[in-house]
Amino acid sequence: MQVTTYWLEHAWLDTHVEPGVVLEAADGRITAVRTGAETPPPGAVVLRGLTIPGLANAHSHAFHRALRGTVQVGSGTFWTWREVMYGVAQRLTPDSYFALARAVYAEMALAGITAVGEFHYLHHAPGGTPYADPNAMGEALIAAAADAGIRITLLDTAYLSSGFGAAPEQHQLRFSDGTADAWAERVSALKERDGVRIGAAIHSVRAVPADQLATVARWAQDRQAPLHVHLSEQTAENEACQAAHGRTPTQLLADHGVLGAHTVGVHNTHMTDADIALIGSTATGTCMCPTTERDLADGIGPAVALQRAGSPLSLGSDSHAVIDLLEEARAMELNERLRTRTRGHWTAAALLRAATTDGHAALGRPDAGRLETGALADFTTIALDSVRTAGPVPRLAAETAVFAASAADVRHTIVGGRQVVRDGTHVSVPDVARALADSIAALRG
Repeated sequence: MQVTTYWLEHAWLDTHVEPGVVLEAADGRITAVRTGAETPPPGAVVLRGLTIPGLANAHSHAFHRALRGTVQVGSGTFWTWREVMYGVAQRLTPDSYFALARAVYAEMALAGITAVGEFHYLHHAPGGTPYADPNAMGEALIAAAADAGIRITLLDTAYLSSGFGAAPEQHQLRFSDGTADAWAERVSALKERDGVRIGAAIHSVRAVPADQLATVARWAQDRQAPLHVHLSEQTAENEACQAAHGRTPTQLLADHGVLGAHTVGVHNTHMTDADIALIGSTATGTCMCPTTERDLADGIGPAVALQRAGSPLSLGSDSHAVIDLLEEARAMELNERLRTRTRGHWTAAALLRAATTDGHAALGRPDAGRLETGALADFTTIALDSVRTAGPVPRLAAETAVFAASAADVRHTIVGGRQVVRDGTHVSVPDVARALADSIAALRG
C-alpha cells in the first residue's frame, strides 16, 4: 500500500483552523491526521495556505457554461433565458458534450471542487431519437469528469412534459423518455464505478406528470440513491401547480412520496410556511445556487428558515454564471443580510459545512467532506498570501477564505489522494481556458 504524506500549513478541522497538520493518504482515503507538526516531515508534499475538505458542487448543468457572457446581454426573465439555453442544447452531440464538460469540470477542479452533482436531462439526439447507446450523453459526462479528475454523481433526470401533462415542445424532445417507466429502464443501464454515483432527478413538477412522480421516487429509494428536483424556483411554476392540482409543488411532491432524507430540493425559493415545515420535517435537503438565482433574478430563498426547520443546506453553481463555491457560500449569507438588514446568519464554519460535508452528503457521499481518518482523501488548499487573502491572522483563515477568497486563490486540489491541481495548474488539462474557448466555439458552428 503506497502512502502519500502531506504537510498542511493550516488545516480546517471542522471547528477550527489548526497549524502544522500532517495528513497521510492511501488507497484514496485519509489514513492518518496528526497535529502539532511545525515543519514538514521528510518527503512530504507541502501545501501552503489553508487546506479544507474538497468542495462539493451539488447542482450543475455543464452545458450551461456555454451561455456565460451571452445571456448577460440586455434584460429579460428566466423564461427568455431558457429559450437561449434550448438553442445551445440542440447543438450538442456526445463528442462535443464530452469536450465541453471536460473543460467545465477542469474549471471546477481549479476552483477546489472535488465532486459535482450533474443534473442531466440532455439524453437523446435532437427530435428525441435515442442514440445507439441510449446513455451516450450521460456516459460522455462520466468520462469528462474522470478526465478532469473529479468525482461525479450523475443525477439522471426525468423530463417528460412541457408543463403539467402537456406534451414536450420540439426542443424538449431530446430530454424526454416518454414515460417514467421508460426513463427508469434507460437509467438502470448506467453503472456505478470508481468516482461515479448514479442518482435520479425530477426536473420539476411541471416536467413530470403527477401520476409518474412516484415511479422516479421509488427508483431512487430502492437504490438508496440521491434524488434531486428543481423546486419552486419560479412563482409562475407555483401558480401553475396550484391551478392544475390545487396545491403547491412541495405539497404535490409530499403527496407522491418524493420528499425525504435522500431528496434535495434545488432552489426552494418561493415557499409558504407550510412548504418550509414539510421540507424540514422530512429532512429533505435544500441546494441553494445564489449566483444563478441572482443572475436570473429568481429571488432570495428562505435558507435560514429551511435550515432551522431541519433541511440540510448545500450549494451549487447551476448555470455557471461563475464557478466559485466560495462565492456561493458567502452569497448565501450576504443575500440574507440584504433581505433582513441584519448580519451574521451563518458563521464561516457553517458556510464551509454547506460547501463541503453537507454538499457531499447531498450527492450520496457521506464519507467525504471531512479531514479525518477514513474519509475520502479529497481536499483543496486556498492561498493566504494573495491580494484578496493577505493580512488576517491565521486563526481567522476560515473567515478570510469564505468572505474574501475566490476560486482564483485555489492552489491545490487533491482527489482520492492524487493531485489534480498543482500550484494553480490543472495536471491533465494544462490550458483549461483554451479547452473552454475551443469547446464553446465549436458549438457556435
